[in-house]
Amino acid sequence: MRTREDAQRYHRRAGFTLIELLVTLTVVVIMATVAVPSYQAFSARNEVAAEVMRIKTALAMARNTAITRRATISVCASPGPPYDTCAFDNWSHDWVIIEGRATSGNLSGDTILRVMESSGDVDVAFSRSDRPVRYDNMGRTSGHNGTFEICGTFEEGASIVVSNYGRTRATIESPRCD
Repeated sequence: MRTREDAQRYHRRAGFTLIELLVTLTVVVIMATVAVPSYQAFSARNEVAAEVMRIKTALAMARNTAITRRATISVCASPGPPYDTCAFDNWSHDWVIIEGRATSGNLSGDTILRVMESSGDVDVAFSRSDRPVRYDNMGRTSGHNGTFEICGTFEEGASIVVSNYGRTRATIESPRCD
């Protein structure tokens, strides 16, 4: 059986003191202050990495399709459904892979093979913004090489270079992101 003194000793040990609670809250606030900016930078790097992977996947898919079908395959950005035009000035839109040349940005006579949806979190620019990326039946982009610049938040960015042979390579050098 418990005595009154045992019960009082038990209740004193069962809770936290005000000082213990304040020290714990201070430690949590300091950890959150350090962790939140680090997490934001980590998230920004992941957004850019995901966009690099989306672009490289779309270009590799278009190149492989051009070689397989022995046809001209084009890739361009298109501002949403119904995907009937190419937007050469803004590559941040959804990307469409087209069987055909996508001449002058009109997609009405071309077959859309695949749509790669944009994440919408990063900005994408192409150095050859006057035309789509076209792969011939050998998988080359002769005369249509260029560089994609991906800019995310917190000045995170990357570049993807497309060679005349249709190959892509990513660089981790941050482009001129403003």
